[in-house]
Amino acid sequence: MNFRRRQTEEVGVNLTPLIDVVFLLLIFFMVSTTFDRHSVLQLELPRADATEEQALPRTVELVINAEGRFFLEGAELVNTRPETLRAALGEVIEGDQETPLVIRADARTPHQSVVTAMNVAQRLGLSRLSIATLGGESE
Repeated sequence: MNFRRRQTEEVGVNLTPLIDVVFLLLIFFMVSTTFDRHSVLQLELPRADATEEQALPRTVELVINAEGRFFLEGAELVNTRPETLRAALGEVIEGDQETPLVIRADARTPHQSVVTAMNVAQRLGLSRLSIATLGGESE
């Protein structure tokens, strides 16, 4: 009699599903965990009765109408020469070069008038310059 030995399969555990489940649990706990920061030192900060009020900086407004005439702080200048604008603007800012200057020019203002105003502001050392515009859709 010839007995053949049966070939036995090796018994093994497939670890791939187990590894997948462990990684999914790890990701779940990483996402759902909240981290609280607790200070080691308990401090009671001092209180102040007065609050510091921040004064809004004074802005100088220069309006240029459709004809190119300058209006500084509501007063019309005698002419449109850069020297006149420089003298009037220098008098209004009183040497404070941090004073913001807002240029409000009409849409039909000649480009040269706006450039002249910007050039005068640059020569006076004004670095905080803005040009006022209207928001909305263009036609």
